[in-house]
Amino acid sequence: MTIPGIDSGSKTMLEFVRDREIYEKVICDRIPRALRFLWIATADLKDLHVDKRGKMVPFLEILSDLVDKHVEIRLLHAKEPGPAFRRDFDKYPNLLSGMERILCPRVHFKSVVVDGEYAYTGSANLTGAGMGAKTADRRNFEAGIITDDRDLVGKIMDQFDGIWRGEHCRQCKRKAYCADYEDILLR
Repeated sequence: MTIPGIDSGSKTMLEFVRDREIYEKVICDRIPRALRFLWIATADLKDLHVDKRGKMVPFLEILSDLVDKHVEIRLLHAKEPGPAFRRDFDKYPNLLSGMERILCPRVHFKSVVVDGEYAYTGSANLTGAGMGAKTADRRNFEAGIITDDRDLVGKIMDQFDGIWRGEHCRQCKRKAYCADYEDILLR
């Protein structure tokens, strides 16, 4: 699909995705192919199991594989993960030093950015039900877009990076709920 206002010689992908397509096109297809960096923003964070060469594994194993390939990972989320996620996290010790994480109680947007060249933004949290990994009768009804349009990817990155750098922290009225407030201000 060519988007008006973009160099007419280039083809830009802009696609509406929903439900299981989010799992297939973002979680299974794009995230494992990250080469330089992966940014994930989510309000809710629970255990998520994904297919890895015919075997269901915790999504954290995919992130651990990326850390082993020196992919920089940033995770921005609104609340502490569920207990199953925390147990799985302990199975991948390289994530402690290989994945940066900030908890901001005001984060409600959901996005994934891969290498600054591909992005998802939409309604799905990083959970099995949200990302479409559960069975059809247990997953949430979710929707979003995936794109490689430079302008859109840049805007998604700008929102993520502004929160990551703490642009809103000094004026925030929810500091009391922010475990990372002091660390963000030191960045």
